[in-house]
Amino acid sequence: MTLNITNRQRTFPVDRNRLLRHARRLAALAQRQTPGVAWLEVTIHLLDDAGIAPINQAVMGHAGATDVITQRYDACPGEAEGIIGELFVNAERAFTIPRRKGWTQERELLLYLAHGLDHLTGADDASPPARARMRRRELAWLRALDYKKVVRAFLPAE
Repeated sequence: MTLNITNRQRTFPVDRNRLLRHARRLAALAQRQTPGVAWLEVTIHLLDDAGIAPINQAVMGHAGATDVITQRYDACPGEAEGIIGELFVNAERAFTIPRRKGWTQERELLLYLAHGLDHLTGADDASPPARARMRRRELAWLRALDYKKVVRAFLPAE
């Protein structure tokens, strides 16, 4: 699988190489949810509120910013079948509005990535039970990363 990261926001310092390593680990965990289906390419776009708001409007029909938007695409005729997707991840929200008590900004960003990857598997959070199943799976993936070792994963090395 090809995994790309573009950083379209400049306010919050993100170590792209470290983020890429952890995104690969999360993607490997997500791939287990789709046995027999190849994951071809995933692009992660790091954005801020202003960058994600127009995407949220265009894709979801919702005004304002959100934490993550997932787009999954079908292969073009003649190309290999498999998952191709984009995650639009709001770094500003992760770094300024942590919503879970006791969570670091980095863990919040990882959760957004996990949630977006979970949607790429075909998971849907349209109902409370489905949302709860997704959240349990995403938290299990974060635990599998041994989060204590990656607590400062996205801040530039000192």
